[in-house]
Amino acid sequence: MTHIRSTLFMAWALAWSVLTAPLVVVAALLLRGLWGYRAGKLWRLGIQAGVEILLGIRPRVIGQENMPKEPCVILAKHQSAWETMTLQDYVPNGAYCVFVLKKELLRVPLIGWGLAAMKMISIDRAAGKDALDQVVTQGRERLQQGFYVIIFPEGTRVPVGQKKRYKPGGAYLATHVGCKVVPIAHNAGELWPRQAFLKKPGTITVSIGPAFDATGFSEAEVNRRAEEWIEGEMHRISPHRYSDAQLNAT
Repeated sequence: MTHIRSTLFMAWALAWSVLTAPLVVVAALLLRGLWGYRAGKLWRLGIQAGVEILLGIRPRVIGQENMPKEPCVILAKHQSAWETMTLQDYVPNGAYCVFVLKKELLRVPLIGWGLAAMKMISIDRAAGKDALDQVVTQGRERLQQGFYVIIFPEGTRVPVGQKKRYKPGGAYLATHVGCKVVPIAHNAGELWPRQAFLKKPGTITVSIGPAFDATGFSEAEVNRRAEEWIEGEMHRISPHRYSDAQLNAT
């Protein structure tokens, strides 16, 4: 049944993307304003409908009340494509989100073109310190325009039960702009493993942590606080993915 569900979802996702991706690009480039984001939301909601109906994957959200009502930086675990769509549902008042992503993604047919049209924060990861400055320049502008900025500090998808070094981009943006930071943990990788065709039905837990103001903190301190909360929460929502030694260390 999992094979059938996954095959049907892939067919739906490809068909829906072919149908709506040109709409996103046209809306963003010709109509401008928020029209590209509205068209992008249409694409996202269609894909999410397929996730829930065809794959049988649904979210359970903890801590929704922790999300600030003003634009902020969201630092989240990255385990699959699922959270790139669904985390956007948890910002208040119908606000929109932008992501910090590598420039190469903008060249991906259909989806990449849509991301480029919607002016996501794109950086050249080989640029070193200049890449961080790109994040601040573009991120400050997006925050001032009312967008929430979602950043995956580990920089890549990491299986549940593992972690990589938290990179400074999100913390650097938050400290230089002086805004709130919200940590988010989730276990999407339990049902939607990295680069896996087969997705399992079930419930994904999304836990939104307490927001804190990055003003006056160093990037290292912001990263430490976010990582400490996220990794501790991961041990709580997916304890079976961690060894006893790891559990005792948290």
